[in-house]
Amino acid sequence: MAKMRWFLRETTVGREPLAVSMTSVRAGERVLEIGVNNPAVAHAIANKVGLTGLAIIVVPNDALADRMRGYSADDASTAEVRIEPLDHLPFEDHTYDVVVVHNTEGLLPGLDADLRQRAVRDWLRVLRVGGRMIVLDPGKPTGMRGLLGGGSRHQAVAGGDTLSTLQSAGVGSVRVLGDREGYRFIEGVRPR
Repeated sequence: MAKMRWFLRETTVGREPLAVSMTSVRAGERVLEIGVNNPAVAHAIANKVGLTGLAIIVVPNDALADRMRGYSADDASTAEVRIEPLDHLPFEDHTYDVVVVHNTEGLLPGLDADLRQRAVRDWLRVLRVGGRMIVLDPGKPTGMRGLLGGGSRHQAVAGGDTLSTLQSAGVGSVRVLGDREGYRFIEGVRPR
């Protein structure tokens, strides 16, 4: 008798989780991931670049670094995990094709307004012209929480939401790509 796994359903495109597919990361790209919510998603994004690309995961503290490195040992991930200040990254300008910000656990709202603006500007600095910044924000609740009307998990950022934070820091063409499976996917580009 087959086991019923309807309660474990996760939307995928092909075999990828939706959160990975929505970043549109491709083989050979240089990807910088900021923060971490789900080590499996972070490493799946990093592993998409393959051996011809570059994947760096930057976290602000030892606890998150240990969480990511522990998962890396089990996953054989190619991502490098580094502890760096979020507003002063040690990377050259225009180094990355994609910056993915893991914000579902409140990375941006957890920063004071001045630090938040400096950090987003620095993430933009390391992004190549025309490169994409993708923010995985908390979305509409799913599962029982959604059915019971648990409200949105979206956490407001002081002085506005993620969209206005990105726009005020100079990120161009900021838009919401979608809101599914507990994520709100936000994309912006680095203008000239």
